[in-house]
Amino acid sequence: MKFIHLSDLHLGKRVNAFSMLEDQAHILREIVGIVRAEQPDGVLIAGDVYDKPVPPAEAVQLFDDFLCELAACRVRTFVISGNHDSPERIAFGSRLMAPSGLYLSPVYNGTVAPVTLTDAYGTVNLYLLPFLKPALVRHCYPDEDIASYTDALRAAIAHMDIDPRQRNLLVAHQFVTGASRSESEEISVGGTDNVDMEVFAPFDYVALGHLHNPQNLDGGRVRYCGTPLAYAFSEAKHEKTVTVVELSDKGDCAVRTVALHPLRPLRALRGTYAELTRKSFYDGTTYPADYLHITLTDEEDVPEAMAKLRVLYPFLMKLEYDNRRTRAGACILDAPDTERRSPLTLFAEFYEKQNNAPLSAEQRACVSALIESIWEDAQ
Repeated sequence: MKFIHLSDLHLGKRVNAFSMLEDQAHILREIVGIVRAEQPDGVLIAGDVYDKPVPPAEAVQLFDDFLCELAACRVRTFVISGNHDSPERIAFGSRLMAPSGLYLSPVYNGTVAPVTLTDAYGTVNLYLLPFLKPALVRHCYPDEDIASYTDALRAAIAHMDIDPRQRNLLVAHQFVTGASRSESEEISVGGTDNVDMEVFAPFDYVALGHLHNPQNLDGGRVRYCGTPLAYAFSEAKHEKTVTVVELSDKGDCAVRTVALHPLRPLRALRGTYAELTRKSFYDGTTYPADYLHITLTDEEDVPEAMAKLRVLYPFLMKLEYDNRRTRAGACILDAPDTERRSPLTLFAEFYEKQNNAPLSAEQRACVSALIESIWEDAQ
């Protein structure tokens, strides 16, 4: 059974004040072409359909057009909500649309019923799990000990009543511990949203969304397909692709990719103003049509450099200088690696430095509860 795995469309997103709708429409048309060529049994969209919980009308229309194109290809489509989406808005009309082959994840209520598919090898049970936070799962199972995101996913999966003899596929939107993040993603201090990969053991393939860099985990059985477009200059070197997943016998899963071609790639240029405006530099190249991050190395600032450069490079997104003045003003902080340490650990160290005494057990419990509450509200 063959699936196309997508995620993190972020429809309606703006990057450095530039609307990406035209670029997104281009890449969705290309994806439809890939679907026609591959003729999969289903298309999986693993969350963050939109960039905001209340997306602009143009983004909703674009997604509607995309779904209609997929329906015209006679392919079933499976969609879950991500942390950027409104679960209620993604779930709207799900019971009416399922009979026509469009499956939308409902708002999580403790029950995740599989969509059952069959092929020559037997049954595939496909589970749609929207982005989960511990508070939501605790509400459904108040008698269970759910303190972390790992606990929440473990509890949710334990209540799915999975048959290990059959092939099982999960579509989810979480951050798995050890995966590589990108600049354009929301990052939690200390990784409080981490999920241990062992919770996904019951599944033959886990189609993940949330991280923008395509990457395999556990030999490819667990995979982030990445965004179809680069949404930050740190992603400019990512190879944006569509993931094709094929399940045959139980335990046999083959993963490959098909390259995507953006309307306007993100590129970085560096040099003096004179060099970058010399006709021999930009004439006959693709640079004027690309989204650019330009670093000027002139020792003196060029008056109205952004406006002047945009005459040659209309899609210039970001401009900065690298010279003696900027290097002298750079502040290098000798700070610890906070990404790998929990907020509670960081606060405890700060408290001890300020008060020359460690947190008491009661204080630690109080701070831990406050941090968890603040983090859940911020998601």
